[in-house]
Parts: sequence; structure tokens; C-alpha cells
Amino acid sequence: MATLIEELRARDFLQDVTPGLEARLAQGPITGYVGFDPTADSLHVGNLVPVMALAWLQRCGGTPIVVVGGGTGMVGDPSGKRAERPVLTVEQIDHNVACQRAQLERFLRFDGERAARVRNNADWLRPLGLMEFLRDAGRHFTVNYMLQKDSVKNRMEAGISFTEFTYMLIQAYDFWHLWKTERCELQMGGSDQWGNITAGAELISRKEGGAAHALVLPLLTTAAGAKFGKSEEGAVYLDPKKTSPYKFYQFWMGSDDRDVERWLRYFTFFPMEEIAALTEEHGKDPGKRTAQRRLAEEMTTRIHGADTTRSVAEATRLLFGGTDLRAAGAEAFAVLAQEIPAARVPRAELEALTAADALVKTGLASSKGDARRGIQGKGFSLDGEVLTAADRKLAAADLLAGKYLLLQKGRKSYALIVAE
Repeated sequence: MATLIEELRARDFLQDVTPGLEARLAQGPITGYVGFDPTADSLHVGNLVPVMALAWLQRCGGTPIVVVGGGTGMVGDPSGKRAERPVLTVEQIDHNVACQRAQLERFLRFDGERAARVRNNADWLRPLGLMEFLRDAGRHFTVNYMLQKDSVKNRMEAGISFTEFTYMLIQAYDFWHLWKTERCELQMGGSDQWGNITAGAELISRKEGGAAHALVLPLLTTAAGAKFGKSEEGAVYLDPKKTSPYKFYQFWMGSDDRDVERWLRYFTFFPMEEIAALTEEHGKDPGKRTAQRRLAEEMTTRIHGADTTRSVAEATRLLFGGTDLRAAGAEAFAVLAQEIPAARVPRAELEALTAADALVKTGLASSKGDARRGIQGKGFSLDGEVLTAADRKLAAADLLAGKYLLLQKGRKSYALIVAE
């Protein structure tokens, strides 16, 4: 079995490790943790970087610990931030912790040998007294040591509160607590966490004379230079109420050809040989988006389930080709009705509408005159067929899946009439 470092290195998914970690992994399984910020009630795709590190740790024989920051969330990590985060109530933090745990369970096995554990650092940080904290953690670090860390240094010009300044020590205390109580020897995270993680290893060394290790992963940017995990609407969340499964699928389908191989290596468990074969097949005809489709299917299934993935994949084919509109199921159209403009019409009134009426009702045309001009220019279609007459009457026979009419303007604008 490959070690964690070997697996991540093969996928080019490793930024840095502390000296001695490779030798320690060669000795046998290790317990490691990642901390998650509880300031939102859903993880987003950017969080999948450390999630995959935990998943690979477990697959390589280690024991993963998920630390949800119910305690540290009351302070706020300054790493990579330009301003202090808002302070949440205990009730808000506890709610967010519960939501995130449910999402993490889709990636990690929580039963059997090497089962993942979830720990909330509120359990040991909230009861911790100030004098006890200063004695057990504060006295082991100089201010000069803390000022050298990027998480602090990068905020000095703009200003950093004392609360956030102490975050490094609180995270170090977490690592020491887990080392002491769970024999956790490894902390992982993004490369912007290097200073905080190594501070924890330093505290363990100074307090206990023990060895602890750090492993950090790259901060991802797309080939176009954008931060990974953002869409035009903002962050891409795992919660379907925040980012619909359709939009989640489209995020991965929209991966740049220059990025898709990396995302397959980073975010799937596909063997490297399979990824190489997918990449080769994709290179023969990039227009088919073979690699993007496989990535989108895998990620959407993992987060939202196979049935949902089938529906959103079919809905995608309805808009972008590759399926017979008449053969498509109602589930696919129901997905589209949540994603594109949809006008609901009583069945009894359907046959009184003309094509021009439908275009205006759905917003694809601003007026009947606009609809007529567009139809004359062959710019509109109904159920995949170019409209040729503005006064064409709609009929029940036009309905797709017994309920829907699909209207199109140009190449990229769509709308539905939903008969009820």
C-alpha cells in the first residue's frame, strides 16, 4: 500500500511536509487531522482540498480526525484574510458544525477499522481558563516567533486584533490536545496554514518532547489565474439549497481543458492510469468534453447521489445536445424548470396561446413584435424545431414529457412553458 506522501506526490497534490514525516509513515499507520472553519453552514468545493487529504489518509491506512472549530470559530483565523471575521453566537456555530459534519460523512468512513472521528474543539477550548491557557501554551512562544509567521506578518500593515493574533496559539493548543488525548501526530491543511500547523508541532516538542508533523497542500488557482471554487454567482457550495445540483454539475463541466486533468487527480479516487486514459481520450476530441463529463458525474454523484446526477446530466444534454427531447424524462425537465426561466400555464389555456405569446410570456421576447421579427429571422425554436410562424398555435401534442415546452433563443437562451 502506498503511503500518504507517495499517493499525494503521484497526484502532484503535495506542497510541503516537515522533515521526518516520510520516515514516520514508513513505520506504519498514523492519525492525522484537519480543522474546518464553522462560520458557514455548508462547505464549498474549495474545502474539498483538505477533505481529500483526510480521505487519502484513511485509504492509506491512517485514522482521520475532523476537527470542527466550534471553539476557534469564536476567534477567527487571520490566515489569508484581509479583515477580521464577524463574531458568531455559540448557537450559530453549533448549527454550522452540525451541517458540516453531515457533508463530511460523504467522503470519510465513520465505522469499522480506522474509522474517522469528529471532534469539536469547543469541547476543550470553551472550558479553558485564561490563566491555564497562558501557562500551557503562551509561555512557550515568543512574540518574535509569532510575528515571523505569514498569517500574522501579512496582516500587520492593515492591523490585526489581539484576538486574531492569539489564533496561532489556540490552533497549536488544539494540536497538542489531540496529540495528548488521541495520539494524533499529523495536522494537514492548505499551504497558508503552514505557520499555524508548525506552531502546534513546536508546542508538542517543547511541552512533551514529542514528535509531530505537518503536511500542507497547494492553494489552487485555475489556469486562467482565478481562485478555484468560484463561479459567476460566487462560491460553489455542497448544500443543494445554496448551489443546486445542476449548477454544481455545470461547475465541473465548465472546467478549463488546461485544468481538468488536475481536478481529476485532486478530487477523484480514480487510479492514475484511468486518469491518463481519460486525458488521452479527451485530447483526441476536446469538443466532446469527455474528461469534464466524467469529472462532473463523479463529483455530483459523491455529493448529491446517483439518481440526482442522472437527472442533471440529462437536463444538461437537453440544452447542449446529445439526447432526443421526446425521449427525455420528466425529472430532467423538472431540473431545468428550476434553472431557466419557466412560465406556468393552465392546461385549459395552452391551446389558446401562439408561439409569439409563449416567447413573450417566458421573457425570451420583449413583445409580440419582437417575437415576430425574431421568428422571421429564424432566431427562435420550439422543442428543438425552428419556429417559422408567430401565430402558430400551441397544442398538447407539443408537450415534452407530457408537461413541458422548451423554447430557445439563439444558441444559449432557453425557457420553459410548464402546463399545469
